[in-house]
Amino acid sequence: MDLSKLMEQAASMQSNMQKTQAELESKTVTANGAGGKIEVIANGAGDVISVKIDPSIIDPADADFLNDLVTKTVQNAISKGKQLAQSEMSKLTGGLNIPGLS
Repeated sequence: MDLSKLMEQAASMQSNMQKTQAELESKTVTANGAGGKIEVIANGAGDVISVKIDPSIIDPADADFLNDLVTKTVQNAISKGKQLAQSEMSKLTGGLNIPGLS
């Protein structure tokens, strides 16, 4: 096995991973909750970009209910973002699960 060729492949893979990670920051996923009355947009890097809440579900007397709905929807959006990242990274690694890449 040619060590220099292996090093070139590793450098190329690292470059491709950095490019993919940067692209993931611009790709978004959307999660909806409460029958579409809550929308959370996140990116493939796991950042929440926006949260929209339909005013019709805001009940000051039941803030805990709204908190729970928003929390679940945010968790769903982050999960979708992680799935997107894992899918994109697995394309680079050929499906190998390499710790720390997603």
